[in-house]
Amino acid sequence: MKKYKVGVVGGTGMVGQRFVSLMENHPWFELKVIAASPRSAGKRYEDAVGSRWALETPMPEEAKNIIVKDAQADAEAIAAEVDFIFSAVEMKKEEIQALEEKYAKLECPVVSNNSAHRWTPDVPMVVPEINPEHLEVIEAQRKRLGTKRGFIAVKSNCSLQSYMPALHPLRDFGIDKVLVCTYQAISGAGKTFETWPEMVDNVIPYIGGEEEKSEREPMKLWGKVENGIIANAAEPSITAQCIRVPVTNGHMAAVFVTFKQKPEKDEILKAWRAFEGKPQELELPTAPKQFLHYFEEDNRPQTRLDRELERGMAISIGRLRPDTQYDYKFVCLSHNTLRGAAGGAVLLAELLCAENYI
Repeated sequence: MKKYKVGVVGGTGMVGQRFVSLMENHPWFELKVIAASPRSAGKRYEDAVGSRWALETPMPEEAKNIIVKDAQADAEAIAAEVDFIFSAVEMKKEEIQALEEKYAKLECPVVSNNSAHRWTPDVPMVVPEINPEHLEVIEAQRKRLGTKRGFIAVKSNCSLQSYMPALHPLRDFGIDKVLVCTYQAISGAGKTFETWPEMVDNVIPYIGGEEEKSEREPMKLWGKVENGIIANAAEPSITAQCIRVPVTNGHMAAVFVTFKQKPEKDEILKAWRAFEGKPQELELPTAPKQFLHYFEEDNRPQTRLDRELERGMAISIGRLRPDTQYDYKFVCLSHNTLRGAAGGAVLLAELLCAENYI
């Protein structure tokens, strides 16, 4: 099959590096362009990143000699060279919005890891197994932008990937209230222990903006496309507390949930085991074969043991049990830079290609 030509804009940061690494040997996508800030432009990718390569896996050989382009100044040339771009730029929100819209108006689809457009009403924010139908709103977005091919699609906040996939199949029981506490890895801040020594042997009970995202973004994921925009869901009620913990990769969540029609424990387990989404039906290259994995052991999932499950794209769940104040409680785990960031965006791009939006 024909391979799609791909650009990574913001390719020198941690998430950008993950995008570059995920393009290696991808059956559908071929890395053609890497772009970053003016200070990296004109350099070989290997030289631009230098000692800042943050992944455990080595830099792909095919990427090392790519000459980095200027994400802003070279936008027209980049848009002409690729079928779509992944966006992982680190800039102010307004600057990201303007840059991503610039590429879209240059008829270059944008699949973004950034939060800047998550609340733009006609921009779909998609977890492919949860709300693939939201891609329908792209037609209305193209009308607003005046484009034929160009559009912006985004993925949700990385911490949502730990608990939203577990909650989603339980909506048939009428989710009423959710309390979630997330325990988030330092790579979520783009850091390693070498660059953030303060995190060694430490827990920080605050991550700026994270609790608001954790409470609000599920309402868009569970919303409906109406009159060319996504109308947010009104329920359930979600409250969140987000904590930074001394872990390299992997966001864990402790979830407490109350239902309108309380299910039996076996019904919840059955719903999790049976659940699959569009990526599994379409057998997309990056999709996990089994999206949700439930562990019967009391001490699982564990971050070090289970974050890489199905190449870091599956969700681990464990410790489902009754609660004294809510109906049930359980824990979940996701790999925050794979399923939660670049991997989730790659899966979204595969869905966009399979559904002929790209």
